[in-house]
Amino acid sequence: MNTPTGTLLVPYYEHPSVRPAEWAAILAAAPRLYGVVLNPASGPGDRPDAAFAQTAARLRTAGVTLLGYADTGYGARPYADVEDELRRYRAWYGTHGAFLDQVASGAGEARHYERLTTAARSLGCVTLVLNHGTRPHPAYAPLADLQVTFEGPWSAYLRTPARPGPRPAGARVCHLVYGVPPDADAAGAARARGAAVHCAVPGTGAHPWGTLPHGLGPGVPPARSPGPGEGTGTGTGTGTEPSGREPAR
Repeated sequence: MNTPTGTLLVPYYEHPSVRPAEWAAILAAAPRLYGVVLNPASGPGDRPDAAFAQTAARLRTAGVTLLGYADTGYGARPYADVEDELRRYRAWYGTHGAFLDQVASGAGEARHYERLTTAARSLGCVTLVLNHGTRPHPAYAPLADLQVTFEGPWSAYLRTPARPGPRPAGARVCHLVYGVPPDADAAGAARARGAAVHCAVPGTGAHPWGTLPHGLGPGVPPARSPGPGEGTGTGTGTGTEPSGREPAR
């Protein structure tokens, strides 16, 4: 397992040629970052994207951990499809690890994810993030470096316990929160809830992860209107139950 030192995970799902200033701001924040999720097309796409490849190279040079986005369909997506995407990320973008989205949280699917994460490690993924979006069964903790145990709006986040109960040894915890006001102490709220890593963005609606985390600069772009068929974000919508996925563009 690998443990990046930063505390900010950035799932920024906009194309570098469309938002070059925002990607430059991510690069400038390199020392603060746990990692950046690359997601050209709800996965690596069918062919390499030159703009993403150039951006990935700059981030690697700055020492940023790059994570390839892969949807796992809560264990229903064919194992070989996920493995193939991780292989393409490594070959095309030089990713260091993977951000596995829509990860199941029940005990019954844990063996499937044990197999999947073992394969990911064998492909060279040294950092693995599992996005459950809710608190999973303890069996998942040894499989990952980081577990996303909350993904949802700020209003729901404030209702979660400020003192989390005991958790199993293994992966650290991350919280992904959207609809966050600019004056909110999101980092403090994450620490109080046991999250060593977090991301808090102002975006709302169907595409919150098209906005940068507060304080990253060069100023947060407005959330755009979603296109047909677009989902709600990286994987879950309420912080308690999974719903939706990041759409292809």
